[in-house]
Amino acid sequence: MPILNDTSLDQINLPHSHYGYSATRLEELGATEYTIVTIVCDVSGSTGAFIFDMEAAIARIVQASKLSPRADNLLLRLVAFDDTLNELHGFKLLENCNLADYGGILQSGGSTALYDATENAVSSTTSYGQKLSAGDFSANAIFFVLTDGMDNASKLSAKNVKEALSKAVSSEALESIVSILIGVNVQDVQVGVYLQRFHQEAGFTQYIELDKADAKTLARLAEFVSQSISAHSQALGSGTKSQSLVF
Repeated sequence: MPILNDTSLDQINLPHSHYGYSATRLEELGATEYTIVTIVCDVSGSTGAFIFDMEAAIARIVQASKLSPRADNLLLRLVAFDDTLNELHGFKLLENCNLADYGGILQSGGSTALYDATENAVSSTTSYGQKLSAGDFSANAIFFVLTDGMDNASKLSAKNVKEALSKAVSSEALESIVSILIGVNVQDVQVGVYLQRFHQEAGFTQYIELDKADAKTLARLAEFVSQSISAHSQALGSGTKSQSLVF
């Protein structure tokens, strides 16, 4: 599995966590405000049938975001998880995200540590937001968690995710935070109920459920994600979250 980080990114530990994150150094940032974007992608064994279509969707998101009028104000982090978490790249300036690097980036296998991956996404966003705030940058954040099933491997719980989200808000480092849980290829009613409950218990902003994971559906998802990123970035400075888009 390719690792797209480079030596220009700082490696940052998170307190009381096995996983940390990496991020662009503040001195490398040329704008005064940024939207922090995180995409968390389930690559457990059950995603094998549509793993290449998920890769294509990620590339579409990056490509569309590069065409956004706010492209210079976006920082993107990409994480994959099965029973462990793999940071494929940390918070990188979008201009440093090369489309060619996203081919073959996902490999499926293992079980599903959904809670651990989500908590890391929230905590790393909060931590980097605090660093940006301390450096006199304005920032907001949006993150997307894509999964096709129920957690069966995490050390943490939905309660820990909720606590991390509450901490993100109370830190006041980020002007606003949008969190979107996306159920992909949800054909089992029990899985749908489980993810809807996780959405409510953890406090996600929005839950989207897709009953398919074919190329057409995931292309639509890529469009939704890129439009959501653009809308949230344009809301930076308004003091409010962007309006939730309808998939």
